[in-house]
Amino acid sequence: MNKEQDKVIRAITNDGAFRVITALTTGTVRDAVGAQGARGTVAKRFGELVTGAILIREAMSPNLRVQGILKGAGGKGSMVADSHPDGTSRGLVGFAGETGLGGSGRSTGILQMMRTLPNGALHQGMVEVSFDGEENAISAALMEYMQHSEQIVSTISVTTVVDGDDRIVAAAGYIVELLPEVERGPLMIMTQRLEDFPTLDDMLKGGALSPDSLLDELLHGMPFTKVAESALSYACNCSELRVLSSLATLPRSDLEDLLKDGKVLEISCDYCRKDYRISPAQLRSLLTTS
Repeated sequence: MNKEQDKVIRAITNDGAFRVITALTTGTVRDAVGAQGARGTVAKRFGELVTGAILIREAMSPNLRVQGILKGAGGKGSMVADSHPDGTSRGLVGFAGETGLGGSGRSTGILQMMRTLPNGALHQGMVEVSFDGEENAISAALMEYMQHSEQIVSTISVTTVVDGDDRIVAAAGYIVELLPEVERGPLMIMTQRLEDFPTLDDMLKGGALSPDSLLDELLHGMPFTKVAESALSYACNCSELRVLSSLATLPRSDLEDLLKDGKVLEISCDYCRKDYRISPAQLRSLLTTS
């Protein structure tokens, strides 16, 4: 099992040809999957979505919150990956069972990536995901998103290794972005390297892998400079104050209904399953401010 700490690295080749982002997300994915109780293929795809959201945030908006939403065909089931600027991530799983998308027959979904810009505007893009015998469906969808919504040509790989007991063994991902300054020679070298590059699954199963070693492998022989490096982890930003703030948005009549039986209101966070107990006195205080 990989013992490296979760981390993400951004680097650029010294000739300005490529930007590369590598991330180890094992602990983050393990905790997110555990909080949601995901298993089997659902756990694998959920882990890949979490890693993908982290990579897209690092690539496009390191200082903004980025969410990735995977929806089943016809709106049947969904997954949400929520990546924050402080390096923490969390998520939601709305698929039942061990397989979710990708059962028998043709299986498709929609991947939506979204972030709120500093001016308050919402930037989002959607692409179709095909799971017909596609082991790298999330990776392919992320690349299509970058191509069509961000106009950036890139190679993206995300993976989650799940063992026979539904335990998360390892999770990682990388982006190799083609920059405008690239010349034909370096482009041909990188294209061939990525074609021959081992799969992340094989690399993770083969032993310890770190974002540093993955970066060195991807850019072997190419001088590069690290631009940023930061820790990653799972965390939920829920709190009693947030719960009360949410309740405060309810109509006065709804708050009065909640107070009728005089019992403590029990609310569970969908992301981390933490339970909150809101007393009648706290609910009454909301009435005085509504």
